[in-house]
Amino acid sequence: MQFQGYELKDFIVKAIKDLGFKDFSTVQKDVFNSLKENKNLLVRSKTGSGKTHAFLIPIFNALDPADQRVQAVIISPTTELARQTYKVCQHMASFSPNTISVRLYVGGTDKIREMNTLKNSQPQIVIATPGRLKDLVVDENVLKAYTADTLVVDEVDMCLDSGYAEAIDAVAAILKDKKMMFFSATMAETVLPFIKKYLDNPKMIDIKDNSELNITHIWIPLKHRDRFEMLQNLLALINPYLCIIFCNKKETVISLANALRNKGIPVGEIHGDLSPRERKRVLKEAQDLKYQYIVASDLAARGIDLDGVSHVINYEIPKDFEFYIHRSGRTGRMNYTGEVYSFYTELDDLYLDNLANKGVKPVYKVIKEGSLEDYKGRNAREKRIKPLNEGQKRARRIIHKPDKVTPGYKKKLRKAQDELSVKLYKAEGKKKKRRGN
Repeated sequence: MQFQGYELKDFIVKAIKDLGFKDFSTVQKDVFNSLKENKNLLVRSKTGSGKTHAFLIPIFNALDPADQRVQAVIISPTTELARQTYKVCQHMASFSPNTISVRLYVGGTDKIREMNTLKNSQPQIVIATPGRLKDLVVDENVLKAYTADTLVVDEVDMCLDSGYAEAIDAVAAILKDKKMMFFSATMAETVLPFIKKYLDNPKMIDIKDNSELNITHIWIPLKHRDRFEMLQNLLALINPYLCIIFCNKKETVISLANALRNKGIPVGEIHGDLSPRERKRVLKEAQDLKYQYIVASDLAARGIDLDGVSHVINYEIPKDFEFYIHRSGRTGRMNYTGEVYSFYTELDDLYLDNLANKGVKPVYKVIKEGSLEDYKGRNAREKRIKPLNEGQKRARRIIHKPDKVTPGYKKKLRKAQDELSVKLYKAEGKKKKRRGN
């Protein structure tokens, strides 16, 4: 059946229509078109742009229901993300006239029971976290992943940053001659050696367009006022369907969540000290609207997908620019709008300049007399900022704001960045001259 110009199985069309899809997202269209070339794919696309369906739809479209072997393996970095992918998979499989076996393998489950089941039958689609997958495929040799035609590594940079390189390497080595699709919201330099090891001349899909994420970024100056008091003032002005409040450390998450509860505001909390079962409970309670607010560390920025997040609040600004994007991507997903509020101080000017040069165009507001009003201070300064050239951009990526600041640090930082940008510019000029000779 034709849908948006693509030949898809009837049950897939029914499944995506049930989700309300009127059109495929940019990343989905690019992946579908690229698969026609039969190449391995390396896909970078922002959180919330539709990556999950970009790899699941081709997997289901190519799947043979009569073949009871493993046909596709999907690796997710966290239990939460694996469960979400499994849920999407189950939805799509439910529309098939034939039974499609989809199984989830994550830590914290009964491995012995899983092994006994695998001795009798193999799933057609496997969704797993790296550690448990290695256990079943390599160590115990009960999951016959070598029969798969496709390997997907979702959020590959997060998988590697989380210390799963060895586990993924062991599984990928078994499937090195099969179709591979690596997806990520970012593509750090540290990831490239691993990618090059398995993707020989891959097709690169790099989606830089922010138009699919309908998000308003609102920045509020603290002006030396108490951060918690400002948060309370902001919460009194918004009425979210569901809001995630981000902090940089789990200790702050715990203390902030307790402080809000003491003020009579019911909140959930998600951080690294919670067990998978506790995180699952919090997510279920949030989806059941037991509370409007979740206080979270950056664990939730990449590994958790909640439907209906209407607001994000950066109680603290993340040090990494990419994590600001990941946090923001929790809202404004697909056909929904979202609002991202961030508190900042005068020490964050350089950070804001960098975000502006990355395409984030915030509006500035102040909380005044019980309302949000336009703030001209930052906007007036922003108009005086000249766009950075490529050398300056590279220098700012290399030399960051120090963790501990001292008086006059901004002047020293800018001087170091400017000196490095000049060196980079000269080095590039010499390279061009040599190539010309």
